[in-house]
Amino acid sequence: MARTLSVSRSILVQASPSEVYAQVSRPAQMGRWSPENLGATVPGPDEPAATGLVFVGHNKRGAFRWTTRCTVTAADPGSRFAFRVHAIGLKRPRLSAPIATWEYRFEQVEAGTEAGAEGAGTVTRVTETWTDDRRSWPDFVANAFDRIATRGRTFAVFQVGNIDRTLRNLKREFEDEGVPSH
Repeated sequence: MARTLSVSRSILVQASPSEVYAQVSRPAQMGRWSPENLGATVPGPDEPAATGLVFVGHNKRGAFRWTTRCTVTAADPGSRFAFRVHAIGLKRPRLSAPIATWEYRFEQVEAGTEAGAEGAGTVTRVTETWTDDRRSWPDFVANAFDRIATRGRTFAVFQVGNIDRTLRNLKREFEDEGVPSH
């Protein structure tokens, strides 16, 4: 069975693209929304990341914990933020290999023009995309590994659930609590 190598989901958030970008582009803060990420260790201050920044992500799934080494590949304020995961390990990311790319796009939409966008104020469509960078893995090997790592699903199906939870949490934080000040 051929793998699905990329999945995307979107949500509308009542905030400006620049406000949402300013939070999502801070890798140390991702743990506030993600069901698996616990945040990141970044060199220097906790601020929106620049292209080329290398950071270490801290992750968990159930009792299992691991770290990743990531590099920011796009940092276009108010528009796009992306990073590539290229090393993984338990306590330190020791195994270097293409793993995945995560991308976030921010697009202002006219309030009231889409379902769920009623009311005044600026509305942003936030799109999160996961891309499987394990291209050198044969499909049958990747599918077998994925089903073990995700308890029976492919990573593409598994990541749709993670992306949906992340986007819902992001929306809730912006709309219930206002623009985060972290």
